[in-house]
Amino acid sequence: MSDSAVQPKTTDIPTEQVRALLLRRDEAIIADVREEAAYAQGHPLWAANFPLSRLELDVWRRIPRRDTLVVVYGDANAPAARAFDVLRRLGYRRVRGLLGGLDGWVASGGELFQDVNVPSKAFGELVESVKHTPSLTAQQVQALIDSGEHAVIVDVRRFDEFHTMSIPTATSVPGGELALRARELAPDPTTRIVVNCAGRTRSIIGTQSLINAGLPNPVVALRNGTIGWTLAGQRLDHGATAAAPDTVTESHRALARAGAHAIAQRAGVRFVRSADLAGLHRPDRTTYVFDVRSAAEFARGHLDGSRHAPGGQLVQETDHYAPVRGARILLVDDDGVRAAMTGSWLAQMGWDTWAISPAAPEDLTRQGEEPDPVPEPPRADTVHAGTLSDWLGADDLHTVVLDVATSRDYASGHVPGAWYAIRSQLRAALDSTGRADRFVVTSQTGVLARFAAADLRELTDAAVFALDGGTAAWRTVAPLEVDGARYAVAPTDHYRRPYEGTDNAQSAMEAYLAWEFGLVEQLERDGTHHFRVA
Repeated sequence: MSDSAVQPKTTDIPTEQVRALLLRRDEAIIADVREEAAYAQGHPLWAANFPLSRLELDVWRRIPRRDTLVVVYGDANAPAARAFDVLRRLGYRRVRGLLGGLDGWVASGGELFQDVNVPSKAFGELVESVKHTPSLTAQQVQALIDSGEHAVIVDVRRFDEFHTMSIPTATSVPGGELALRARELAPDPTTRIVVNCAGRTRSIIGTQSLINAGLPNPVVALRNGTIGWTLAGQRLDHGATAAAPDTVTESHRALARAGAHAIAQRAGVRFVRSADLAGLHRPDRTTYVFDVRSAAEFARGHLDGSRHAPGGQLVQETDHYAPVRGARILLVDDDGVRAAMTGSWLAQMGWDTWAISPAAPEDLTRQGEEPDPVPEPPRADTVHAGTLSDWLGADDLHTVVLDVATSRDYASGHVPGAWYAIRSQLRAALDSTGRADRFVVTSQTGVLARFAAADLRELTDAAVFALDGGTAAWRTVAPLEVDGARYAVAPTDHYRRPYEGTDNAQSAMEAYLAWEFGLVEQLERDGTHHFRVA
């Protein structure tokens, strides 16, 4: 349902103007402030999800320049007007409402895309349609395994996804690492390499990466990934740990570097040195700087001002990492392969892409993780975990605990008796929890809880506290509860992907594949993508 009736009319921007901005590649962001499950039901191609419930925690990192044009829409549970106010308080000077909200977008002829990370998935389908990326069915790959033919199956998802479920005999090689490490796994150029993911996108991009980089081996994608494997009635492994070698021989690195740079230059990536960075950073231009190596490498030493974004996931989830369309992206590695290969795909997706590939060792000196920039939370009365434990065991006052963490975090363990709630839906949550003499709000670390506690104080006459240190602090004094979940509102903060987990309905998996096959036609109807397959 649209919230156009409550948007600030004096600052609305017509949908035709937004479309013109996208076509001109002007810097702008369309921010959908609904929860992820609602967002996944339909949104413009370049709309990025910024749930109102955690807007303060995400926006400074994802929209670093405060003068960026931010176009906002929401729904009744996450009104655009509230997001507008939050963004203005956080210093964003060019915030506009989308005229008519999502209904206005549709009424003007705008295309709606379902699911999440749609630009990347649609681009993957376009790549396959243009390059005719070779693939084998699940049955053909099973026959390959059964025949004993020497072949290497590489799983290009995150390691945690691979560990949950994988093709038998597969090795984990996250997509951004593939061009660098493939020769270590298959040094014989006659060895067939089969690339798989959960569905289609990452296996298509991984397969085509190896082909584009000039790998001499025959390379194919597993058609439809683990979804196709499951639909074929074939067995998946669980708990697999096989991973590519950490070391790469210099001869293999040199071949990978030459191939990655060749495709990157053909795609339009520009290479710079760290000494040239001052000229890239402009006050009127958003520049994202991503280190595309592994998390461990990033922690050991990275370029000051860069953020970690493994290359395969950056291509798969570009709208999450770099939501400002029209921004500049600068990629960093230390091997001359990973940033170049990642950049080749981002450039084909229409991004102004630059790379330091490789960076000099003296450039990668900042250690540890980069903290997210977050505004100072509102003042709140706080309670220590030990005191809360006493309160929950007392009979004099009725204490209700509201957990505003993600539904996944809540389900994995929460304060005993706590209710799950979404911060932007606290009014509805109170209808479920009933009367309380005092409320205690918690989240994983307690930061989001303080923002939620400030909101809750405006909705109730009861005393409101934030749990000092959040649920992590409770864990130090008492066990968490896993059973006995209490949902004060529906857990719409997470959209269940049809390809994640091991208990998906067959109909959902089949529908997902059918949806992916139709993305190329949707791109043509939408017309704002600027994709160019090199």
